[in-house]
Amino acid sequence: MLNIAVLVSGGGTNLQAIIDAVKSGKITGGKVTAVVSSNPNAYALERAKTNGIETAVISKKDYETLEAYDTALVNYMKEKNIDLIVLAGFLSIVGETLVKEFPNRIINVHPSLIPSFCGKGFYGLTVHEKALEYGVKVTGATVHFVNEIVDGGQIILQKAVYIEPDDTPEILQKRVMEQAEWEILPKAIDMICNGEI
Repeated sequence: MLNIAVLVSGGGTNLQAIIDAVKSGKITGGKVTAVVSSNPNAYALERAKTNGIETAVISKKDYETLEAYDTALVNYMKEKNIDLIVLAGFLSIVGETLVKEFPNRIINVHPSLIPSFCGKGFYGLTVHEKALEYGVKVTGATVHFVNEIVDGGQIILQKAVYIEPDDTPEILQKRVMEQAEWEILPKAIDMICNGEI
């Protein structure tokens, strides 16, 4: 049984999808044992507490350097015997120290079909705004391994979502979450927990 830490910064909708998938048996071979937030006011912390999951706030602004922040994350993960780290709406970019300590054991969900609309600065509504500005007809979500390059790790799963003529960034964001992120993130976690990847 793998111990999973989910790193969050906001509302925790992807965290909820993971919790629901564990409860319903869509994720086997792993359990969420810790939720770490970069934001002390993240609603995701409430979701974790409601489900009896231990929480911690490790905020970048409490550390003088990215290295010190990264070391704090590494120490917490080791202390909690974490096997798999899932970035689910985590708005802090993790550093080299964490990536090197957990090679191929950190995954991220990104709200586009990588390599489109990804990299530094592409998060939240910005991704959907850019997709609509560009005029693409299909977008989606990607689950990938995390390496030293932002959104540059090996792709695990992708799912396409069609763009509708009257989409706003907010409407598109919601559809990408519901139709893609909430499906492929739990599936990727289950595959890793069961040694399929």
